[in-house]
Amino acid sequence: MEAQEEFLKHLFKQEFAKMVAVISKLFGLAYIETAEDIVSDAFLKAAETWYVKGMPANPAAWLYTVAKNNALYYFKRNSLFAQKVLPVLKATTGSDENIEMDFSGENIRDSQLQMMFAVCEPVIASEAQIGLALRVLCGFGIDEIAEAFFTSKETINKRLQRAKEKLRDSNIKMEMPPAETLNSRLNNVLHIIYLLFNEGYYSITHNDILRKDLCLEAIRLGVILTDYSLTNQPKTNALMALMCYHSSRLDARQGNNGNYVLYDEQDESLWDRALVEQGNYFFSLSARGEEVTSYHIEASIAYWHCKKNDSAEKWENILELYNRLLQINYSPSVALNRLFALYKAKGREEAITEAETLKLDNNHFYFVLLGELYKGTDNDKAKQHYHKGLLLAKTQADKNIIQRKMDELDKDGLKATKHR
Repeated sequence: MEAQEEFLKHLFKQEFAKMVAVISKLFGLAYIETAEDIVSDAFLKAAETWYVKGMPANPAAWLYTVAKNNALYYFKRNSLFAQKVLPVLKATTGSDENIEMDFSGENIRDSQLQMMFAVCEPVIASEAQIGLALRVLCGFGIDEIAEAFFTSKETINKRLQRAKEKLRDSNIKMEMPPAETLNSRLNNVLHIIYLLFNEGYYSITHNDILRKDLCLEAIRLGVILTDYSLTNQPKTNALMALMCYHSSRLDARQGNNGNYVLYDEQDESLWDRALVEQGNYFFSLSARGEEVTSYHIEASIAYWHCKKNDSAEKWENILELYNRLLQINYSPSVALNRLFALYKAKGREEAITEAETLKLDNNHFYFVLLGELYKGTDNDKAKQHYHKGLLLAKTQADKNIIQRKMDELDKDGLKATKHR
């Protein structure tokens, strides 16, 4: 029974988004919530039927059949079918008879690609786009989305409701954008996938499985883009390379005690070399063009971080890349990461001089970095900065890391006292 529940949960994550995309493509995005309900009902029926009769030989095909029958029954028993659905079907299929729901691999891929562009419409707020992507592109439950955003189910439901209303009120179609707007629309899609990946990679949730699933789903959406010639662009491959490189170190970033493992302390044997090689493959494809995006630069930085050495060449290259990234995409986090690279490449004095000019007084990472820079030369000052960072840190994982650093300074101080 438990094994069947686990399998059904996995199947839901795998098939929910595909089925919603196909149904929404056929009947229109105005009925996306209906599509979700129809698919959810199919899974509910599966749970009830399979428990009694056992699992069918082809579970996905069984679900497709139930969802198709449920969809046709729902629309035909409502006056909506004659008033609103039939005109849409006539316009798109040229017929109002023998309606077929195509669950072929090709139509599923095309439907998910079109859904991706619909979800990433600029009329929807970025935060809502991520939530909607998690729900209708990745099949995450409301509980999981709420946990990923560290908020309540009620908040997520309201956010998704507003996003779906925007799709309906703006009459968004499930179709690929015209050639003249494809590039700008692709930029938005890539940005949402990037944010989705970061939601997992830098997540504040303690659910390790959820964090990894978020990253892998972002990669899966990127793969869909690379399978379509018009969206398989150098910047798409650059983002894919970036995500593969970072994902290769996911298992090494988490210690047995649940705390984060900092880069310098990671066990290189836990890095996924197959993902590194996959990153190299996409990275080589990203070079086939003249445009250099922030994804290219970030992928280059991530590439160097997949080399576990502390050579001057490595950190000088990373420093130069951060210099370029700051020019096209400034953010406090990029500035702080550049400062760490400056410290590794040029030494602490130069890094301290620049760090003192930033004055990111509301950023706990800033004070942690200052603590690192002063550690060993002025431990009292280092501890003061760590303490400020501890007060500003929002997650327990970050607080644990900072507290550990403060404890290490205390131990070093005791050792120094004993040897006097």
